[in-house]
Amino acid sequence: MTRSQPGPGLAQGGDWVRILVTNDDGIQAPGLRVLARELAGLGSVLVVAPDRERSGTGHGITVHTPLRVTPVDWGEGIQAFTLNGTPADCVKLGIDALADGPCDLVISGVNRGPNLGTDVLYSGTVSGAVEGYLQGLPALAVSLDSFTSREEAYVPAARLARNLAEKLLGLEAPLLLNVNVPGDGQARGIQITRLGVRKYRNVFDRREDPRGRTYYWLAGEAVDLDLSPGTDARALQDGYISITPLRFDLTDRDAMAQIRSWEGELWTSLDGKA
Repeated sequence: MTRSQPGPGLAQGGDWVRILVTNDDGIQAPGLRVLARELAGLGSVLVVAPDRERSGTGHGITVHTPLRVTPVDWGEGIQAFTLNGTPADCVKLGIDALADGPCDLVISGVNRGPNLGTDVLYSGTVSGAVEGYLQGLPALAVSLDSFTSREEAYVPAARLARNLAEKLLGLEAPLLLNVNVPGDGQARGIQITRLGVRKYRNVFDRREDPRGRTYYWLAGEAVDLDLSPGTDARALQDGYISITPLRFDLTDRDAMAQIRSWEGELWTSLDGKA
């Protein structure tokens, strides 16, 4: 498919773009429905979302059990499916098996609650977008700094997602963006940010089931250690929308140069018998 240029009338005349939408809050999440409705004005929207909440699954994929797909009647011209898998599963299957043609863009969200700093490594929302990016597509993860179930609260984030989608579709090389939107609907502006450091003070609540077997329930609270200017957490705390470009070349190139001499030393220590 030839990608249309962004701007008014993107989905009118010429080629329609195909947008794959997923989340980690599940098919019934209010942010998902609001996002899909907003994006329908850009082109053909395909929703493939987990059948239940999959928060914190990271980039896990399902390899030991079959994936089962169930159509969902959403109406409004939006094709929707639910899947007994992770957000990454949803994107993989959506692109390879459920879409009626090549996808142009993957958007994950709108998530209930923020995804900041190193949370992106655990987030199913971000991982859904990452999977699209790994497939060579522009991708966007969108989160709201609120845990409300009111659909109207997700409208500003969904509108921003549409505007960003138009910009992403106009670029030659795909980008991966992580977006966090204040939950009060009163954002002061937009800041392009870097990931901060976000850690948790974990508490494992020890319990026993009716049969006397011990189990643990993970609780605890988030601790933002990096609120310096320029971080995503600081921007959100100050009332700004945070947009963070991500990449997933995890190679530490400085360390490569530092340990290059080990190649020969380690090989010699093995006496060539590796």
